[in-house]
Amino acid sequence: MYYIIYSIFYLISLLPWRVLYCISDALYIIAYYIVRYRREVVLHNLNIAFPDKTEKEKIIIAKEFYHKLIDSFIETIKLLSVSKKEFDKHCKVNAEALNKHYATGQSVQVLTGHFFNWEMINLGSSANFTYPFLAVYMPLSNQLLGKMIVKMRAKFGSILIPATKFREEFPKYANKPYSMILMADQNPPDPSNAMWMPFFGRMTPFHNGPEKGAARMNTAIFMLNCYSTKRGYYTIDIDLITTNSKALQPGELTKKYIALIENAVRARPSNYLWSHKRFKHEFDKEKHGHLVV
Repeated sequence: MYYIIYSIFYLISLLPWRVLYCISDALYIIAYYIVRYRREVVLHNLNIAFPDKTEKEKIIIAKEFYHKLIDSFIETIKLLSVSKKEFDKHCKVNAEALNKHYATGQSVQVLTGHFFNWEMINLGSSANFTYPFLAVYMPLSNQLLGKMIVKMRAKFGSILIPATKFREEFPKYANKPYSMILMADQNPPDPSNAMWMPFFGRMTPFHNGPEKGAARMNTAIFMLNCYSTKRGYYTIDIDLITTNSKALQPGELTKKYIALIENAVRARPSNYLWSHKRFKHEFDKEKHGHLVV
């Protein structure tokens, strides 16, 4: 069954970019106007993040977001068959600072947000980093699709580690210089074991794992921002935050990270994954007050 499904998606991926984007436009109409996929969640998030914008402005952001969301799915299919040469035309990776750091022998942790297109981020990183690139991923519940996605993500050399097996697999690579990208802007599963900080003016829990891991491994920290310059063409910027994560005070790295996420989102509001509940946890001072950093 896997080979049948993979063959179908692979054949679709061979279609020209312009044809695939025509398909994306049709799917956008279905998702936004007919199915109304998570529209309430998207608008709720935008109302919190951009209280000063008018309803018309937020609707425009929402529509642009849905176009990018559907495009990201279509582009993921295209990446099944894309060659390295063609990929490089569509994704420019500014990794000079990170690659220069390789000579120090220090491993790097790259922080990013759920910017479009994260599959471009994965392939762009593995194709352009001097460091071995560790990609931690959450296995999909659908094993057939999951296997297909893993195959695509590994095509340019990513070392894929399931999040469910991270503690077992990571030590194999920890003693040599490595790079690892983490998206820590998702709501943690346990808010009572997180750091609470303002995010777009709303107290929000954040994972403490990236900060603790950086200090434990003494990694350099970089920030990655991905955005489209025109449809189907992306630029990835990677900038140094610190080379001495151990010297940072508790919460300092996460505060820097949140500020950079907010700056990137304010610059390109539709380039962020708004269909997830970004503010689903309510801050309770009695329960969470001791977790405020």
